[in-house]
Amino acid sequence: MSIDVTQAQEISSRIPADFTLGVATSSWQIEGSSHIRGRSIWDDFAQTPGKILDGATADPACDHLNNIPGDLDLIQGLGANAYRFSLSWPRVMHEGVGKVSPAGLDVYDRIVDGALERGLAAFATLYHWDLPSALQDKGGWLSPDSHRWFADYAHLVGEHFADRVDTMATLNEPWVSAFLGYAAGVHAPGEHDPAASLEVFYRLMVASGHGIQALRSAGVRNPGLGLNLTTIIAEDDDIEPTASIIDGLQNRMFLDLLAGRGIPEDIQEATSSITDWSFVSSEGLAMAAEPLSWLGINYYTPTRVASVARDAGKIVGQDTSVYPGVSNVSFVPRSPRTAMGWEIHAQSLTATLVDTSQRLPGIPLYVTENGAAFDDVVSEDGIHDNNRIDYYASHISAALDALELGVDLRGYFAWSLFDNLEWAEGWTKRFGIIRVEAENQERTLKDSALFLREMYSSAP
Repeated sequence: MSIDVTQAQEISSRIPADFTLGVATSSWQIEGSSHIRGRSIWDDFAQTPGKILDGATADPACDHLNNIPGDLDLIQGLGANAYRFSLSWPRVMHEGVGKVSPAGLDVYDRIVDGALERGLAAFATLYHWDLPSALQDKGGWLSPDSHRWFADYAHLVGEHFADRVDTMATLNEPWVSAFLGYAAGVHAPGEHDPAASLEVFYRLMVASGHGIQALRSAGVRNPGLGLNLTTIIAEDDDIEPTASIIDGLQNRMFLDLLAGRGIPEDIQEATSSITDWSFVSSEGLAMAAEPLSWLGINYYTPTRVASVARDAGKIVGQDTSVYPGVSNVSFVPRSPRTAMGWEIHAQSLTATLVDTSQRLPGIPLYVTENGAAFDDVVSEDGIHDNNRIDYYASHISAALDALELGVDLRGYFAWSLFDNLEWAEGWTKRFGIIRVEAENQERTLKDSALFLREMYSSAP
């Protein structure tokens, strides 16, 4: 074993006895077997030439559907006490509305029941970006009916699983769906329409509120939401006003909606040449503020901005196209950086957790995703991903720093359990603590998995 056991145990000694420690995945990235579900916008996107870096599609992905028991055994073997996964909407309802697929529900029965049998709490996410294509054909998230489609789906899933799954999230990272999908066009459905991205942001948050209500009415005790929040850092004094707008688009407008404060005035002003926000209603704002039982935070990197143009190389997901109303800035992550071009800065996780707890007081928080992609080197005696171990050690410590500062932090999930289909990056970027060979589905624990196993297993 080439890991620092003492370091892992020192971190685990700071973890409260009732703390959730888990790993996370998403349906489209790992499941495979797309022939026994409906199509999603990500299937359409992946089959459009040039959209996925290496041309990969959702088959076989990690072929999870044919390996559920073994994959759950791997999670149990890591010493985790929870598994966060997402349901595929088009697997449960091929057309997104109407007829339910019993075979689709059975997939998640097997996952949930298998997790519980292994002592793993199931944290289910209803929507991790794979909208049924049939609903996209009806307008997708731009449709005024989108919240009704989602509420019906949420109620169905909630009613089916409420006796076994008490913690469910409505959406994962609506910022990504809205801005990478509709402004930058680098995610499905691949649109380049800043006005549409702002409307999709709003309709997603309204849909989430309806979903929270639907889950509660179905008997789910702890419905929540997952956001990708971060710390915005202004490198230059003169960029601070623009950095504030970026913070508004990335963080504040989601948290303000949840807190009942509406859409920030400075964001409305900054985007006034793009949209008049006429799609917003008082009823929608009230629904977006439907109380959460918890909030999940997905954190990977800070967003560091400068006023002077600088070539920082490719930074996945960071450029002006994802921030409507923002221009004439540069994104300048410092070193060290991950394979995604993202700056490694654990202190920003602490800052993000503290800031969120202040902007949305009284809501328990989870770190629902945190991890890093690196170019792993496979050797005869294992995969010695020390850089990923360092990332986890520093970031879990940073999360515990926030807890010790008074943040109501309830748990931490490592992203990701597996190397998987990393959306538009395909198989070129690997986040997993377990390596998966796309060619033969062989699974190999990396040293980072061994480190987390030592830390998770040593926790109170």
